[in-house]
Amino acid sequence: MAKILRSGYTTGACAAAGVKAALIFMTSKQLVDSVEITALDGTVLTIPIKSIDTPQSDSLKSIGVEVVKDSGDDPDITNGTSVFTSVKYIDGDEIVFKAGEGIGTVTKSGLSVPVGEPAINPGPQKLIKNVVKEFFSEPVGLEVTISIPAGVELAKRTLNPVLGVEGGLSVIGTTGVLRPMSEEAFKKSLVPQIDVALAAGFDSLIFVPGKIGEVAALKLGLPKEAIVETSNFIGYMLEAAAEREVRNVLLLGHIGKLAKVAAGVFYTHNRIADGRLETIAAYAAAEGLGYKAVKQILNSNTTEEAVRIIDENGFERVYDKIAKRASTRAYRYIFGKVYVGTILIDRENDILGKDKFADEILKYFWSKGQILCNQNNLEMRELL
Repeated sequence: MAKILRSGYTTGACAAAGVKAALIFMTSKQLVDSVEITALDGTVLTIPIKSIDTPQSDSLKSIGVEVVKDSGDDPDITNGTSVFTSVKYIDGDEIVFKAGEGIGTVTKSGLSVPVGEPAINPGPQKLIKNVVKEFFSEPVGLEVTISIPAGVELAKRTLNPVLGVEGGLSVIGTTGVLRPMSEEAFKKSLVPQIDVALAAGFDSLIFVPGKIGEVAALKLGLPKEAIVETSNFIGYMLEAAAEREVRNVLLLGHIGKLAKVAAGVFYTHNRIADGRLETIAAYAAAEGLGYKAVKQILNSNTTEEAVRIIDENGFERVYDKIAKRASTRAYRYIFGKVYVGTILIDRENDILGKDKFADEILKYFWSKGQILCNQNNLEMRELL
C-alpha cells in the first residue's frame, strides 16, 4: 500500500502564524501555544508556537514569536528551522515588511518583489495581511520583521545568489500549504532565473543542466547573468523560454546529459531516461564506427569511457553530429519559437562538439547582440 505523504506549511505560513500569536497577545494579553490560520487555498492550518517574547512593560513596543518550520514529507532545506516574527505598532495605516537576520534582499529585477525590498513574496505578504484583518476592522500601521537566522547559510544551497537575493533566504509559498510535491516545486523555482536574465537585458540565454556547464560557459567568456540552470528539466525550461519570447538558447552541458536531448528526451533524470550510451553508440555506428568499438561503448560503465573509445578510434566527428541533433530536437520541441544551439563538453569542461547554431549564438554573445546569420536562421527553420 502506497504511503500517504504528509503535508506541511511554508515559511510564509510560519510567519503568518507568528503574527497571529503576537496580535493575540497585543490585543488580549493571552499567550497561546498554537494558532489556526487559513491558507490562501482555503486549507486550515494548525501551527504550534514554540515561544513568545513579551515585553517587560505595557508599552507593547514589539512582540517576538518563534515558530518551527514543519515541511511534512517534503524534503525542504528549511525543515526544522526556526522562523522568528516580530510585530510592533507604527504610525500610519500600512503593514511594512522588514528583513531580519537570514532573510534576503532583492537586488535584481525580474522577481515578484521589487529591487531593494525584503525577499518576502506576495503570497506570504497576503497571508499575513489576512491574519491582520481578523483583528482590525480598519487599516492599522504595523511593522512585521521576519528572521530566519539559519537562512544565511541555507541560502547558499539555493538559487538565491543567482537570482540576486542577497543576505539570506526568501520567504516563499504560494498558498501557505507545503504539499510533498518537491519535483514540481523545484521545477517552478528554476523559472525565475529566466525572468531575472530578461530583466537584466538579455534576450538570449545559456541553459546549463548543472555546474559543469556553468563552469564551461564562464570559461568561454559568456555572461554569468545569462546562465540559467535547468537541472534535469530541460524541456520544461525550454517551454518557459518560449513563453517569454526568448530569442536564442544555447544548450551547454556534459555529453552524458545532452546526448539524451539528441534522443528526444527532455526530462533527463537517470532514473527516468538513461539512454546515454545507447544514443552515443547509435550515432557512432551511423558514422561508421566498427562493431567491436560500438559494443565496447554499449558495455561502458560511464560516458567518459565511451568518449575514450570514440577518441581512440578517431571518430570525434560524432560529437558534432550529436550536438546538431540535440539542437534539432530542442527546436522542434518548442515548435521553432526559439533558436537553439548545442555545445557538448566533458568533465574537464572542454568542448567535445558543437553545431553551427551554437557557433552563431556564441558570436551573438561575443558581439553583444548582433543579429544572427540569416542563412543559419533559414536552415534552422527548415528543421521543422
